[in-house]
Order: sequence, then structure tokens, then C-alpha cells
Amino acid sequence: MTMMVDIRKLSFINEMAKVGTNGVADNMSKLTGEDAQMEVTKTNFIDVDDIESQLDGGKRVGVRVRLLDEPHGHILILFPEASAKKITAIMLRDVVDDMGDVSGKMARSAVEEMGNMMASGFIDGWADVLGRAIDIAAPQLVYAPAGDIVTRTASLGGDDLALFFDSDLAVPSYQIEAEIYAFPDLAEFVEMVNDIDVQTA
Repeated sequence: MTMMVDIRKLSFINEMAKVGTNGVADNMSKLTGEDAQMEVTKTNFIDVDDIESQLDGGKRVGVRVRLLDEPHGHILILFPEASAKKITAIMLRDVVDDMGDVSGKMARSAVEEMGNMMASGFIDGWADVLGRAIDIAAPQLVYAPAGDIVTRTASLGGDDLALFFDSDLAVPSYQIEAEIYAFPDLAEFVEMVNDIDVQTA
């Protein structure tokens, strides 16, 4: 697969990652009432087969969200297990008095809702920059080692390469951590980037 990416456009791709993560941090800040901190740690094109080697083997709980509009692809929101438990407590604090009464179904629903909210913040940021609506499918709950989840998601696009946005979210006062990975359809994403550059040149 030949990716015709002008080196001058890489800064725009990095900006897309930042815009998306800012949307996530804003949504998390509104929910918790605390300043969420988000950092884009890596943005690059990577062989799908090489992704797993860059991730630790710890299990993650989270959601996979499919984009129904261009640039299609998937967004992953993953939480370490300890963070997932804290998220459940935040999401259900106005519903239950004793977290010991929370069923597995309620906990999964809380994680799905949080993940969906974060994915929506990410996609809304992209939609604003690209000047178009981007709808998303219902979130799919995932639970497995991080490498397994990310590699499987990247391979769903059918490309040998993936555009790998790796971002970390932290809410210090709650000691919540999250990882966000975006895997847009490469051909569509690059075409959209090219179009934006032509319009704004």
C-alpha cells in the first residue's frame, strides 16, 4: 500500500490527535469536576504486526467504537482494571449507596457509558476540524490483554499499516488512567487530510 503523505501534512495529523484528545479531556473534566490531563504520546504509521510489541501485557477493560462515516475505522478507549473500578464508582455514585450492591451488568454498563462519552468527545473534535458530521455505532465492550485488543482492532481495517494515535488520559485526584487509540481507514483519512490542506492553503 502506498501512502501519499506529504511531510508538510504530518503536523496536521498530529493536530488531529490533539484536537480529539482535548475533546476527551473536556468531557472527563465535566464528569468528575476535576481537571483531566491528556497527552498524545505517539502518532505514527505502524505495521499492524508490530503494534503488540509496543504495548504492555496487562489486561484492559474498555470499548471499541466503530465510525459510521468517513474516515471510518475504529476508536479504542481502554482502562486498566483498577481505573475501570473507579470509573464504575463515579458513574454510579448518584444511583447506589453501597458499591458492594453493584452487579456485574451495572459495572459493565458504566464502563460502556464512560467509554462512549470519551469516544464521542474524540470524534466531535475531529468532526469540527473536518467540517462534517461523524456518527458512531454503539460501543462494544472489550476485556483482554492490551496488545490483543489493539492488534485485533487495527486488523479490522484490512490494511497492513495503521495510523496509530496513542494517547494517555489521567485524572490525578481520582487516580484514573485511560488509553485512547484511533485507527481510521488510511485511504479515507489521508484523502480528507489532503482536502483540508487544499482548502486552507
